[in-house]
Parts: sequence; structure tokens; C-alpha cells
Amino acid sequence: MAKRGGFPGGAMPGNMNNLMKQAQRMQKQMEEKTKELEEKEWEASAGGGAVTVKVSGKKELTMVKLDKDVVDPDDIEMLEDLIMAAVNEAMRKAEEESAQAMSSITGGLGLGGGFPF
Repeated sequence: MAKRGGFPGGAMPGNMNNLMKQAQRMQKQMEEKTKELEEKEWEASAGGGAVTVKVSGKKELTMVKLDKDVVDPDDIEMLEDLIMAAVNEAMRKAEEESAQAMSSITGGLGLGGGFPF
């Protein structure tokens, strides 16, 4: 009758230790990369450069620059749309870089794809 439980040959506990060490290294790398990404900024423009924005790795809008020609009191909606488009593009860039950075650490395991908040 086959023995139940335990690890045959005692091989698994050593592998489990190695796996835990790898997981701890990966977690430390992810924390370091997250901190690095939080300090970065991404820039995007809309309307041929009429609106330029920067967002931080903390997902905060840090700069809005408007070309004076885009400020038309009779067409506020266009300005609002350009600001939205620029902010969304900058956020997309930040998220894409974050996902790539985390994927390089996790080896495509699908862990940590983006900012942890």
C-alpha cells in the first residue's frame, strides 16, 4: 500500500525553501520597481501639442500646459476633450511601462501587473 502524505525522498522541503527565497526576492524587486516607477513622470499631448500634461507614477496629474490659441471661451468643450485625451494617454503610458516592468520581474506569471494601488 502506498504511503500517504509527506514528500517522497524528502526532496520537496528543500525545493519549498528555494521557492520561498525566490518569492521573497521577487517581492523585494517588485517593491523596488514600484518605488522607482512612483518617482517617474510621463508626458502626453493632444491637439497637436495644444495641450500637454504630465502624470506621476502615483497616478497624479502634475502638470498641465495649454497653448494660448486653444483657450477659446466659446469652445470650452474642445479644451475639456483635449485635456481628457492628453491625461488618458499619459496614464496609459504609465500603466503600460508599469506592466512591462512587473512582467519582467515575475517572468510573465501575471503577478503585480501595474501599480499596487
